Amino acid sequence: MFLGNENSVYILDKAEDNAAQINGHPAWGALWDIGSHQTTLMEVRSNSFCASGMHLPNGSFASFGGNDAVGLQGKVGATTQTNPDGTGMWDSFYNDFDGRVAIRIVNPCTSSDNLAADSPCGWYDESTQLFMKRRRWYAAAEATGDGTVVILGGFVTGGFVNRWVPNVDPTTESGSAENTYEFYPARAEDPPIVQFLVKTSGLNAYAHTFLQPSGLMLVQANTSTMLWDYNNNIETQLPDMPNGVARVYPASGAVAMLPMTPANNYSSTLLFCGGSDMPESYYGDYAGPAFDTWTYPASKDCQRLTPEPQDGSAPAYEQDDDMLDGRTMGQFILLPDGTALVINGGSNGTAGYSIGTKNTPVDQMPFGVSLASGPVGTPALYNPNNPKGSRWSNAGMSTSPIARLYHSTAILLPDASVLVAGSNPNPDVNLTTVFSTEYRAEIFYPPYFNGAVRPAPQGRPATLSYGGAPFDITVPASSYNGTANDAAGNATVVVIRGGFTTHAMNMGQRFLQLNNTYTVNQNGSITLHVSQMPPNPNLFQPGPALMFVTISGIPSNGSYVIIGNGQVGTQPTAAVSALPASVRLSGNATTTGTGSGADSAVPSSSASGSSKLSTGALIGIIAGGVGALAALAAFLGICIARRRRAAARSGTSSYPLSAPAMAMAAAPAPYDNLAHRDSSIFAPLKPTSHYDDAWDPSTASINAPYKDDTRPGSSSFDTTAYDPYSQTGFPTASHALESHEPQGYAHEPYGQR
Repeated sequence: MFLGNENSVYILDKAEDNAAQINGHPAWGALWDIGSHQTTLMEVRSNSFCASGMHLPNGSFASFGGNDAVGLQGKVGATTQTNPDGTGMWDSFYNDFDGRVAIRIVNPCTSSDNLAADSPCGWYDESTQLFMKRRRWYAAAEATGDGTVVILGGFVTGGFVNRWVPNVDPTTESGSAENTYEFYPARAEDPPIVQFLVKTSGLNAYAHTFLQPSGLMLVQANTSTMLWDYNNNIETQLPDMPNGVARVYPASGAVAMLPMTPANNYSSTLLFCGGSDMPESYYGDYAGPAFDTWTYPASKDCQRLTPEPQDGSAPAYEQDDDMLDGRTMGQFILLPDGTALVINGGSNGTAGYSIGTKNTPVDQMPFGVSLASGPVGTPALYNPNNPKGSRWSNAGMSTSPIARLYHSTAILLPDASVLVAGSNPNPDVNLTTVFSTEYRAEIFYPPYFNGAVRPAPQGRPATLSYGGAPFDITVPASSYNGTANDAAGNATVVVIRGGFTTHAMNMGQRFLQLNNTYTVNQNGSITLHVSQMPPNPNLFQPGPALMFVTISGIPSNGSYVIIGNGQVGTQPTAAVSALPASVRLSGNATTTGTGSGADSAVPSSSASGSSKLSTGALIGIIAGGVGALAALAAFLGICIARRRRAAARSGTSSYPLSAPAMAMAAAPAPYDNLAHRDSSIFAPLKPTSHYDDAWDPSTASINAPYKDDTRPGSSSFDTTAYDPYSQTGFPTASHALESHEPQGYAHEPYGQR
C-alpha cells in the first residue's frame, strides 16, 4: 500500500481467491480515492505476494518481485502451468503470472482516469520487457541519492525463513536463496553476492535498509548490522543488535528513521523496537518453525542507532525506553508533529503462517495456521524529544477490535490521519479461521485531531530543490489559536514520505524539517520564510512527499510535492541561502489568531486516559483490506456476500457483483458537528453480523476530517509530465507474457509459500 498523490492510495494484494473480479479473475490491485471513498480495481498481471517497492524521482512507484504463479490455497495446482522445475509460470484460475522477476510501475493518477493496464495510468507489469536479473521474494529496496533503487536479497522460492537446516550452503541454500543485489534502472554487471546476507542466513528477508548522509547504506538483518558501500560492495561491520533481538521478517520489529531536523543537524538516527529474542534455532528453515512460535512473547526492547555520528565517535546501539507492549509486526508511522505512532501487531509469535510446526501438526495449531497470537489493538506514541523514561504514551488512545497481524499495514494520509488495513495469516482467503482474512480497514486519528482549528497555509510550492533560494508560506490568522507571536515561534514546515508500506514496514519512509524563520504581520497572519531541502540528496532522496505546516503540534493538510528534478541521475544542488531574521510584533501589539474553538491549539487527552467516542463519532466503513481485496469493489457500505466456490465454478455468482468503482453511501453527519476532544480514535468498519459477511453503511462522514479543510481536489503537481519509460526505452503497449529462463526449486516446503 502507498500514497500515490493527494487523492489516491494504491493497494496491492497477493493472487488469491478474492471475491472482487476484474477481467474474469480475482483482483489483487486497486486504487482508493481519498476524497470520495470510491475504489477502482486495477489489473495486476503477476503475483505481487511479498514484493518490495519504492518511489521513483518523478513520483511514480515501482514494485519488485513477488511469488511464482499459484492457484487455490496458494499452491501450484491443476490450473497452473509450470516452469521446468515445477514452480508456477501461469495459473488459469487466478490468471496470475510468475512475479518473482517482475518490475511493476505505476504513474499515480486519480479514480477519474483510465486505470486499465494498457493505459498511461495503469500498472505496467510486463515481465518479458521489464524485469530483474534474479528472482526475488521478500527482497529489500532502498533508493539512493540519485534516485536509483537498490534491490537486496530475497528468497528464490517459498518458505518460512531463508535457509535449510542443516545450513550447509548459506550462500545459495541449494538454489533457494538469492543473497545478491541489483539496481533499478539496471546496471550492466551481474548481481554480486553480499557476504552480509550469507552471514545472516535465515533471518535476512526484508532486511532493514536506510541510506545514510554519506551515501553509504545501513543494513540490519538477523542480529547483525553493517554500513555498506553498494557501489563497490564493501561492508563495514557495526555492533550487533543488543539482547539478541531480531527485527527483520519474520520477527518483524517496528523500525524507522527518526525525524531529521535543524536541531539535530539532520542527523540520521534509527529506532528499532519490538520483534523477538526467540533463539535462532526455533525459527527452523524453509519448511517451517521448529517451535510453537505463538507461545513465545514478543519483545518490548527498543534501541537507537546513529550509524554516522557527527562527533566522530564510533557507532553504538543505545538502549531506549521499552515499548508499553511487546509487539511483533508493529509498524511505525511518522506523524507531522514529530512523533512516531506504533500500531498493529501481536504480543506473541512471528509473522507468517505454516502448515504445522516441528512440534504441532496443523490440525492441532490453536490459531489456524497463524504463527502469532495476542493481537495488540492499542496504538502508542513515541516522542523522540522527551527525556528517557517518558518517551512512550498511549494515554487517550482507543483500542481497535480488529486483529492486525501478518500482512497488516498502515500509511499516513494527506489529512494527517492514518489508514490502517490488512491482515491475512492464511495461504488463501479464509473467513472462518481464528485470524481470518481481514477486509475491514480503519482510519486512526492521532491526538492532534483534538485541536479546534488547523493551519491553512497558502503558497506552498509544488517542487523543492536541494539548496537554493528560500520561499514564503502565509498562514492566515483564521487558522491558528493563541497569540501570533507564540504561533509563529511554534511553527514548523516538514516534508514526510510515507513510503511503500507492506508487512508492517515502510520502505522509504522519511521525515525532514525544513529550516524556517518568520514575520508576524499586523493583521495576525504569519509569513514563514522557508529554506529548500538541505543540499544533500542522501538525506531525503528525490521523489514525492507531503509538506505539512505544523503550529503548536497541530498540522495542516499535507500538500503534494516533488523533491529534486524528477529524473534518475545526479541531482542538482545549490548553496543554502540565508533566511531573513524573524520579526515578531512588539510592545502591546499582541495580535491573536481568530481560529474558532478552545484557547489553545494543543490537543488534550481525557483525564482518565480512557478512550471515549463522542455521539455520532467517526464510524466509517472502509471495506477493502490490504491483505485481501474481496470487498474492494463495494467500498464503504455496499453489501456483498462471500463467493461460494462451487457456484463460481459452475459459472453463476452467489453474490451481487458490482462495477469496479462504487461510491460511498450518503453519510448523515459532517465533521463540523463532531467533537472528539477526549482521545485519539479509530474510525472502523462496523459489521452487522460476522456471519453473513455483509457490512453496515457508514454512519458518519469521514470525507472532510477538518471543518476548515481547504485541500484542493487534485494534486498541484502533474506527475504525468514524467513518463517513466520516456528515457529508458521500455515499451508501454505490448502485453504478451511468456515464461522466463528455467527456474530452480530445491524442495517443496510445507510452510508458507
